[in-house]
Amino acid sequence: MKDESKVIREQFPRSQNREHSVPLYLTSSFIFDDAEQCRAVFANEEEGIIYSRYSNPNTTEFIQKVCALEGAEAGLAFSSGMAAVFASFAALLKSGDHIVSSRAIFGSTHQLFTQLFSRWGITHTYVDAGKPEDWEKAVQDNTKMIFLETPSNPGLELVDLEWLGGFKKKYPHIILNIDNCFATPYLQKPVQYGFDLVSHSATKYMDGQGRVLGGVVVGKQELIDEMLFFIRHTGPAMSPFNAWVLSKSLETLPLRMDRHCSNALVIAELLEQQPEIELVRYPFLPSHPQYELAKRQMKQGGGVVTFVLKGGYEQAQRFMDSLKMILITSNLGDSRTIVTHPASTTHSKLSEEERVNLGILAGSIRISVGLEAIEDIQEDILQALRNSN
Repeated sequence: MKDESKVIREQFPRSQNREHSVPLYLTSSFIFDDAEQCRAVFANEEEGIIYSRYSNPNTTEFIQKVCALEGAEAGLAFSSGMAAVFASFAALLKSGDHIVSSRAIFGSTHQLFTQLFSRWGITHTYVDAGKPEDWEKAVQDNTKMIFLETPSNPGLELVDLEWLGGFKKKYPHIILNIDNCFATPYLQKPVQYGFDLVSHSATKYMDGQGRVLGGVVVGKQELIDEMLFFIRHTGPAMSPFNAWVLSKSLETLPLRMDRHCSNALVIAELLEQQPEIELVRYPFLPSHPQYELAKRQMKQGGGVVTFVLKGGYEQAQRFMDSLKMILITSNLGDSRTIVTHPASTTHSKLSEEERVNLGILAGSIRISVGLEAIEDIQEDILQALRNSN
């Protein structure tokens, strides 16, 4: 089936009540028919749900839908996107291991590498996403994982997934791990290129309305099985209610992403025409330095546009304060159009040099383009630009 059908038709088996839509399973634990069944399930001799920290019908349905979209073998659900990203490292790495990562990653992931993993003897090397020779040089004898985001947050830098999948064949022991949050599995499918793990902040486009937190990791069965031990005993479980919301939200993901992308392209083209703006980045703009790559590996350009105002932070602040409809928040992927100033919020813990290397300047604005009428989004941006000069 096509993606639009998969996310609607994938459903947890109906109960004896023959429900049309899966019900909420708001229960901490599950009962057994007898003591022998209880023993057998705990011993993994018989399949069965034990406890909602391990699994739950709602989380199972949500995971199955993401696996169907990504083309992955198995998956796990988490309480937040960062819990998912963290688990994809912590469950599979040990002291002495080394990570090769693209330099352009989310601020909290950067903090994991520099502030937490360094305490545990896990090292990392950053590389420039678009320089294959840097990836080659960075691999060490103890390299266990390659990690990346594409498009990156917030600079919308791309990594060639096909090239990296071929690169991995030289090092079959290295785990290829990607944060696919910005593209969603509707626009980009890393598993097709040989990636082992794919993580998402389900809080973003998978929910799409800014209601619940959640994260998910899907990928190869053997790696998911290894991660399962970690989450069982550390407890970053997704709540059944959040899983139920996210599973229903996925049914409209293709429709919403089509509108996010069409609106975002119009806004990117509009911003390029404005004299107050120094630079605009959007994967499906011909001016994007990796435009051809974006067209090859993405179905559409996504819902995020990043631009730089000429007046630096002061003008960025005036611009945001002049907006009337568009909201200021650190989230993205919402039905509402929202803006963020990365240098002072999501990436504020990076040094100025690190931000500049990622293209995050004092005047950088990240706009997550929503589902409103495009004319209303355009009007609010244009009036804010006029009133911030």
